[in-house]
Amino acid sequence: MANILVTGGAGYIGAHTVRALLARGEHAVIYDTLATSKAETIGKLEREGAVTFVQGDISDTARLDQVFATHPIDAVIHFAAWKNAGESMLKPAKYFENNVAGTNRLLDSIQRAGVRRIVFSGSCSVYGTPARLPVDESFPLGPESVYAHTKLMGEQVMDWFDRRHSVRYVSLRYFNAAGASADGLIGEEPAQSANLIPVVMEATLGRRPKIQVFGDDYPTPDGTCIRDYIHVSDLADAHVRALDFMAREDRSDIFNVGTGEGTSVKQIIDVTERVSGRTVPAEIVGRRAGDPVAIYADNTKARTVLGWAPQYGLEAIIAHAWNWHKSIG
Repeated sequence: MANILVTGGAGYIGAHTVRALLARGEHAVIYDTLATSKAETIGKLEREGAVTFVQGDISDTARLDQVFATHPIDAVIHFAAWKNAGESMLKPAKYFENNVAGTNRLLDSIQRAGVRRIVFSGSCSVYGTPARLPVDESFPLGPESVYAHTKLMGEQVMDWFDRRHSVRYVSLRYFNAAGASADGLIGEEPAQSANLIPVVMEATLGRRPKIQVFGDDYPTPDGTCIRDYIHVSDLADAHVRALDFMAREDRSDIFNVGTGEGTSVKQIIDVTERVSGRTVPAEIVGRRAGDPVAIYADNTKARTVLGWAPQYGLEAIIAHAWNWHKSIG
C-alpha cells in the first residue's frame, strides 16, 4: 500500500482521484482547507478505503512538514489551487499567492521530506488560443489569463525542483473537467463552481438564473467558444497512471489530458436539453476577458506513453452530471 498525499483531495477532481487510488488499495492522505469543498465528501471517501484527512493550507509550511513527518508519503498529487479564470483577472494577487507561492512552499516541503514524485494539476489554458488544432504538448505557450499564467509558472517551478533536487513531476494539462461519478456518489458542487456544465445543470433545474453565453460571434461553426470536455473519472485515471509512469521511468514529463474532440457552448446546451428533456434558459452576452476561442487536445502522447484513453463521451458526461445535480437538490 502506497501513501499518497493529495492536496485539495476533497475537491471535485481531487475526490475522484482519491477514489481511484482507494480502488487499487492505496492510502490517501487528504490535505485540504475545505474552503471550496465539503467535509461530507471526506466521509464518503472514508467509507471507500484507507483515508486520513488533515485540514490545512499549502501556504502553511509547518503544517506540511508535520504531515510529512507523521506519514511516510511516497508521492504527492497536487490539486490545491484557485481556478476561476475570470476571477483571476480581477484578483491576480490571490492567484499568484496561492497557485505559485503555495506550490513553491509545497515543493520545498516535499524535497526536505525526501519525496521524489509529484503529479501536478495543470491546464490547457497555458496554450492560449492556438494557431491550429488539435493542440499537442509541443505547441507554443501563450496564457491569456492570470490563472493560466499561474499554471505555467507552477510547471516552471517544478522544473527547477527537478533540476536541482531530482523531484520528478508530471503535469497533466487538463482540458475541461466535467461529469460526475457514474454511480452518483460524488460530483461537482454547484455552489463552488463557475464551470459551464454545472451552471447549465443548475439553470435547467431552476435553481439559478438563465445562463450567460459569453459571445456568439466567435469564428466557430455556431459562433460560441469550443472546448474539450473530459470526464472527471477519466482525469482521475490519468493521475494514477502518471504516478506509475514516474515510478517506472524516473523522469518528468507533461501530458495533455482531453478527449481530442471540440464541443461548443451551444452543443452543451443542445445535449443537455436532449438528456434532461427540459429547456435550458440562456441569454447571449458579450465576450469574457481571458477566454480563448477554441481549444481541444491532441492526446496521442498520453495514449502512447501513459497507456491512457478516455472512456466516456459527451453524452455520458452530461447524463452523469444531470443525475448528480438532480440528486443533490
